[in-house]
Amino acid sequence: MGFPGTWMTQSETVVYRVVPKCACSSIGQIMFYSDHGEFFDGDIHDATGGMHKWAIEASQPLIEKNVKRHKSYAFTCVRNPYTRILSSFFDKICGIQRNGKRYRGNLVPLLTQKYGIDVGGDDGKGEFDQIASFRRFLLFARDTIRFKKPMEPDIHWSAMSGHVSTFIVNGGRYNHVFFTEKFDEGMQVVLNNMTTKHKVNLKKIPKFNESEGHGPKRLHPVEDYFDDLSMHLMWEIYRRDFQIFKYDFDNPANKMPVAEVDLEELHAKLGE
Repeated sequence: MGFPGTWMTQSETVVYRVVPKCACSSIGQIMFYSDHGEFFDGDIHDATGGMHKWAIEASQPLIEKNVKRHKSYAFTCVRNPYTRILSSFFDKICGIQRNGKRYRGNLVPLLTQKYGIDVGGDDGKGEFDQIASFRRFLLFARDTIRFKKPMEPDIHWSAMSGHVSTFIVNGGRYNHVFFTEKFDEGMQVVLNNMTTKHKVNLKKIPKFNESEGHGPKRLHPVEDYFDDLSMHLMWEIYRRDFQIFKYDFDNPANKMPVAEVDLEELHAKLGE
């Protein structure tokens, strides 16, 4: 199976396991800059050079060798499950993507037909009940994750623990796991543990949010989207995310983690 979703700087100074919707655009650009002294011109997910990615066949043996020998500092970044699933909904379901089309083509018509989800019309600009639509989307996300119906779960809403675990199961080990909500603090720890060709000043780094502007603005506080049933579904599909990454399940309004990630616990529970 190897190391899907793993990126490594060309100079092999650091290895990163991508978790979708968790600042991956910013992290990828910082990695690129640390080697080249400039940012990749475009979405870093589209870069096919200047960086090693598992999706690039020629990079695979280099990544595999590095990770299995624990040669470079390895890290990942996680996010509050409540805000992550909301972000996935507004970006991927309600939003028009970079190519001017809906995400995954027939996905939105399927959701409209089977789950009664409204996304504001063909252009996404119409008014719709965000809370009702989101809760229906959450039911769909649960169905894909638990039952793989009506389709396999998408990487943008499948559990973070699933992404993070593949790295461990195949022989990798994390040196650091930090929070999107404390981005500068966590990323600085990574930078302090790698030798960069070009110095990175996090205060001056722009935030690369590739999903921004794709979808409608969220109109309500996070907690308004989650009633008792929604929270029950969240626990059903993201229990391990809340537990291992130390987020507050009982209070959707609290986006901050309640403790640091315990790396020993993480490797023990996700390496099974």
